[in-house]
Amino acid sequence: MTVRERLLRAAAELIAEKGWGAVSTRVLAERAGVGSGVVHYHFDSTQAVLVQAAVGALRSAVDGLASVLERASTPSDALALLLGALDGHGGQELFTETFLAATRNDELRHAVGEVLVDFRRTLAAWLESRDVPTPEATAAVLAAAVDGVLLHRALSPDLSADVVVPVLGRVLR
Repeated sequence: MTVRERLLRAAAELIAEKGWGAVSTRVLAERAGVGSGVVHYHFDSTQAVLVQAAVGALRSAVDGLASVLERASTPSDALALLLGALDGHGGQELFTETFLAATRNDELRHAVGEVLVDFRRTLAAWLESRDVPTPEATAAVLAAAVDGVLLHRALSPDLSADVVVPVLGRVLR
C-alpha cells in the first residue's frame, strides 16, 4: 500500500472514530505511520485528505450498489441488503460524519451530491426493472430515507434493519 493510500485509509478510519473536526495533521500522520510533513507532501491540506477519503468511501459504496441489488428479488430485499451493507462496512459513522461535514464545506457538498446522483440513478434503474412506479422519485425518497435512518442511528442504535425494512418496504409496495 502506498503512503497516499495509507493516509486515505487512516483518514476514513479517523473520521468514523473521532469525527471530522477532530482529525488533525498530527493525528492523521500518526495513524498512517508517517511524519506530519508527508501529509502535506501528498495533499494540499488535511481537509483535502478527509474530503478525498470520505468521497472515495462513498463512491466505493455506490460502485458496489449494483452487485448488492443483483442479489435482491424485491424492493424490500434490496432495502434489507442495502442497510446490511452499510452496517457491515462500518460505513454508518463515516457516512454520517461526511454528510454533516458537507453542510459546512462546499467542495465536499458538491462531491457528495455527485455521488448521491449516481446512487439514485443506479437505484432508479433497478426499481424501474422491477416495475416500481415512478422509479426516479422513489429512488430519491428511498435514498433520503436511508440517509435519515443513518443519521438517526447515531443517536438511536436500536433503529435496526429489522425495524426499518418492514416500514419502508410497505412504502415500496
